[in-house]
Amino acid sequence: MKKFILSLLLAASTLTLATASGKNTYDLRCEGMTAPLGIDSNNPHFSWKNDSIQETYRIQVASSQDALLSGSADLWDSGTVRSDESVMVAYSGKELLPRQLCWWRVSVNGGPWSEPQRFSIGIIGDDRIDGEYVGALGGEDFHSPIVYSTFKCADAQKTTFLHVNSLGYHEAYVNGQKVSEAVLAPAVSQLERRSLIVTYDITPLLKKGRNDIAIWIGQGWYNKTSHNAEYEGALVKACIDVLEKGGWKTIISTDSRWKGVESGYSNNSIWSSGQYGGEKAEPGKIPERLTAECLDTHSPVQVDVVKVSTPFATPQMCPLNSIRETVAAVSIEPAGKDRWIVDMGKVMNAQSEFRLEGQEKGDHVRFYYCDAPQTDGHFHDWGHDELVCCGETGKDIFKSRFNHHVFRYIVIEGARRKPAAGNILAHRFGNCSVRGGSFHSSDADLDRIHDMIAYTMDNLVFSGYMVDCAHIERLGYGGDGNASCLSLQTIYDVSTIYMNWLQAWMDTMGEDGHLRHTAPAPIRAGGGPYWCTFIVQAPWRVYMATGDTRLLERCYDSMKKWIGYVDEYSADGLLRKWPDDARRAWYLGDWLAPKGTDVTLEESVDLVNNCALSQTYEDLIRIASLLGKEADSKEFSARKEKLDGLIHKTFYHPEENIYGTGSQLDMIYPMLVGAVPGEIVGQIKAKLFERTETINGGHLGVGLVGVPVLAEWAAREREADYVYGMLKKRTYPGYLYMIDNGATATWEDWDAPRSYLHNCFNGIGSWFYQALGGIMQEDAAFRNVRIEPQFPTGLNWVRVCQETPYGTICVSWKRNGEDRADLHVEIPAGITARIDGKTFDAGSYDLGVSTRK
Repeated sequence: MKKFILSLLLAASTLTLATASGKNTYDLRCEGMTAPLGIDSNNPHFSWKNDSIQETYRIQVASSQDALLSGSADLWDSGTVRSDESVMVAYSGKELLPRQLCWWRVSVNGGPWSEPQRFSIGIIGDDRIDGEYVGALGGEDFHSPIVYSTFKCADAQKTTFLHVNSLGYHEAYVNGQKVSEAVLAPAVSQLERRSLIVTYDITPLLKKGRNDIAIWIGQGWYNKTSHNAEYEGALVKACIDVLEKGGWKTIISTDSRWKGVESGYSNNSIWSSGQYGGEKAEPGKIPERLTAECLDTHSPVQVDVVKVSTPFATPQMCPLNSIRETVAAVSIEPAGKDRWIVDMGKVMNAQSEFRLEGQEKGDHVRFYYCDAPQTDGHFHDWGHDELVCCGETGKDIFKSRFNHHVFRYIVIEGARRKPAAGNILAHRFGNCSVRGGSFHSSDADLDRIHDMIAYTMDNLVFSGYMVDCAHIERLGYGGDGNASCLSLQTIYDVSTIYMNWLQAWMDTMGEDGHLRHTAPAPIRAGGGPYWCTFIVQAPWRVYMATGDTRLLERCYDSMKKWIGYVDEYSADGLLRKWPDDARRAWYLGDWLAPKGTDVTLEESVDLVNNCALSQTYEDLIRIASLLGKEADSKEFSARKEKLDGLIHKTFYHPEENIYGTGSQLDMIYPMLVGAVPGEIVGQIKAKLFERTETINGGHLGVGLVGVPVLAEWAAREREADYVYGMLKKRTYPGYLYMIDNGATATWEDWDAPRSYLHNCFNGIGSWFYQALGGIMQEDAAFRNVRIEPQFPTGLNWVRVCQETPYGTICVSWKRNGEDRADLHVEIPAGITARIDGKTFDAGSYDLGVSTRK
């Protein structure tokens, strides 16, 4: 245990100190989102950040902006509340109704009011979205049709909302203008049980008199192979509401009077795991404008009206996908007649755009996508798009609409001329709202590892979930989700993503309490108990990151139900292998550990899964207590105590002083969950370090499950030298081995991966912040933290910033002599930090510290 000794430099240490004199608020949120339209509750929560220590607050909520600004808070006025709380403050006013539009503001310490923000209640409870599901097959080319109609608007100044509930993707247009820059809407859901409603404010696009509404739809996940679709194409239900005299009036909704036309886009395959195909675009058929006048010239057909049995249509509770970065080609090299190989410079999950010149009418140009060349120099086809050229200058353009690909390389076949680099673009998209974490150090290798992990995760979070890989399986695996959960929430603001994702997890649960290994669950997928513990671990991690209890409350019954299922497959107090079935396969412990570590051995599998269950009980103890379910908390505590004893008794081999097979994970996981008796912890650690050197050659010896377990344990136990030494290894296996072999994102395997953009090994990301930055939570939302950085030998300085619900914590240190370092800490208003037993409120501090062990 490294002792962190700190001496305050009293007069010079405090550079600035926030006090109650500051009065500015910023980053206002409702239900964790900025100005959301269509939330799924009529009891919202409000959050904000302060530039000063808060002593009081006052919230006002009104039915209009004018009423709010005039001081007439007709829905709720909290009055002056003496409290320093500014995260997830619950609404406590008049009952809010479905579709109700509201405005709110907050004043802190009697200061000026914040800028007003609005939110609206979604279509919830007994309310239902108006209209019928419509589609337009019209023939084999109608895979991505445009459905459209017209409506009259008496007053274009009145607030008007468009509600869209599509089974498959949609883009909506009013008077030829796209209503949102978002792509691939809506988010994912378990489509047999739930579809999502997206609400748009279309007021700025309206004109008095006749208006056009067009919705371009794409099939995406909605097919018989993945979600038992009840129609051969995409479907959409939509309505437009106008706010009149304090109430909403529906002025148009989808029905049999709508028309449908071919869009010029079609699928080249039906989505299924391992094959997500692509799109075919025919510029000669694409309407020039999405207005009724133009679309009427494209041979419209009457839409199909379809009855579907999906029971729930509920508001989407996470942001829409946005374009995060646009990248132009780095190089384009010839590879035969009319064939070109494009290098985009880095692997990414993106939509593509190509502009070609010199093509003739009827030319078929294909674009094949690959994340890395194979060992023989060939490129694996992970999906392709096709452009059927019209031969007109400036019109032979392909742009992804309802699909995406993972690629660094593109093989273009059929292009008569070499495209200009600026005419080949990748639009990288995703759901990560804010880059909350940043890390820099004196070690460029360490920075590259951190940035690779952050970049990888940024590519894998989209459409309201996080996938293992976006091109091969595109599934929200619980194992990958657990493995990256702490790292992801440390570096990014993603709490609302888990609101959507965990709803899908609850929707996949069987009546007997079983859980699939992925959610949504379009196919049978592999995994094990660690994958299923996502239903418990993820809500707890979200709560710790944000202070938001909603997921704990919503998922609690499902958590308990799953524990009941676990009981059915436990013998003598230990969880044992459950059978494969039509819903899921395999029974894994760790997954994809390096060569030489056999994670399939029964003893290791059983040890890992029982440790995962113990970890789950620890979370459940705290969850039940937080929710006021003390009897449950006591039961879970008794279960954990019994299980920990059995783990030690069953899997500890005193003659070798190892647990299980003696692998890194088998040794570390029992220590992390507290199953190792205190008197032998030192011996087990010493054995772990010895085996790491002699068996693993000083390298990492863990896989998907082991990486986050190792990272969390090492940060807690202050074993920075142990982790840093393994991270610095340049030979197989390791992150630098990936980087030295051309990786721009983390791989699926430590060597010879299928996927070069994958979620397996990103769990180390939290260690950079917890260990090297020393930012350790003591309670939810970082309200109280410990600042205790660790100083591995060979590292000279570190700068870390981590965003929290109260603001940004920054820690930097630099060695100053043989055993001293200068420490700089910035603490935002609302957070209290403990440093070497002393308490610090908001402010900026310079301190002197010892780096001695």
